[in-house]
Amino acid sequence: MRESWRWFGPNDPVTISDIRQTGATDIVSALHHVPIGEIWKIDDIRKYKNIIESGNKKQSPLTWSVVESIPVHEDIKLGRDGCQARIDNWITSMENLAACGIKTICYNFMPVIDWTRTDLAYKLNTGAYALRFDQTKFSAFDLFILQRPGSDADYTETEISAAREAYQQMSSEECEQLTDNIISGLPGKMTGSYSLEDFKNALAQYRHIGHAELRDNLDRFLSHVLPKAEKLGVKLAIHPDDPPRDMFGLPRIICTADDLDRLFTQQPSSANGITLCVGTYGSRPDNDLPAMARRFGSRINFAHLRGVSRDKNEQRSFYEANHLDSDIDMVSVIRELLSEEERRGRLGKKAENEIFIRPDHGHQMMDDIGKAVNPGYSGIGRLKGLAEVRGVIRALSTQIQSGS
Repeated sequence: MRESWRWFGPNDPVTISDIRQTGATDIVSALHHVPIGEIWKIDDIRKYKNIIESGNKKQSPLTWSVVESIPVHEDIKLGRDGCQARIDNWITSMENLAACGIKTICYNFMPVIDWTRTDLAYKLNTGAYALRFDQTKFSAFDLFILQRPGSDADYTETEISAAREAYQQMSSEECEQLTDNIISGLPGKMTGSYSLEDFKNALAQYRHIGHAELRDNLDRFLSHVLPKAEKLGVKLAIHPDDPPRDMFGLPRIICTADDLDRLFTQQPSSANGITLCVGTYGSRPDNDLPAMARRFGSRINFAHLRGVSRDKNEQRSFYEANHLDSDIDMVSVIRELLSEEERRGRLGKKAENEIFIRPDHGHQMMDDIGKAVNPGYSGIGRLKGLAEVRGVIRALSTQIQSGS
């Protein structure tokens, strides 16, 4: 496996020099400054790549190997007239990246919002801080802060009552913080910040888009992108919807193993792959992660290795747990990924098809507490996660090589 690290650019509190010290060899990044839907130009890609790789001759080398992500414009997701120009721009960006040697591209197809959390600094009993999704807080926001038309139809009377009680106990500052956490645009999100009114308007654009329509629009996008990707040797890696279920009345279509089966039946191209985001899929109790890693092994081009712990009484609520201490059997997941790499090696493809992995959503801990950090992407917590995962990989690799 190839150890990678997500970097948000020159303003990231975790610097390239810091990343070299982790032992990671590959960088996951994006041209975050380019407006969504516009072309990533070759000169911009080369300049950014040079920032990452300029010190390689004298220091431990780092390579920009994975893009996360080229944003997919809302016009494409909505299937609007004229969206072909947006698709063409996406393809041109992909071609320019390939020309610069970057051939693994993570992307998502989540409408309006990207990954969503209600708490960005949930204090654990260790004293460290984690990301958390609280279903009751989310419901309180949807019903009583956003006041989304028709939202009450998505909740039971018991859920509405619990959300009302939670809302009534919130101060105005807590309401503002919750709103910021959900819709103000976190690092890596494919959307910008919204006001409440803008957010309502964005949601309203999808009032006639259901699961079938959104899947059709994804198919249309991929039918244009995948043939080009095959010729370029580019591997796409779709990221699951996070959390993996419908939200705000919006359809979500990459949530389960059945969703992936449907995707590959419709678009069987060898370039059509997935990002196995273990924590995202694992936030649903009906997703068996080791089984999914085994079933879709040949389609895994990238993996986010993180764990989540779901609330016992409300399985839709969860917090980001330690990488090896969660509701997910991470050791078994890693074993399946190593077995897939071994299979590729037997086919003579190992050198070009190692799976990129990265630690994800580490805890804010130790000297990072009190510092300005990107939520979920502080340095020490991710380094801890990488060290844990690296140890599992080393131990399992030894077992596999010895045939035990």
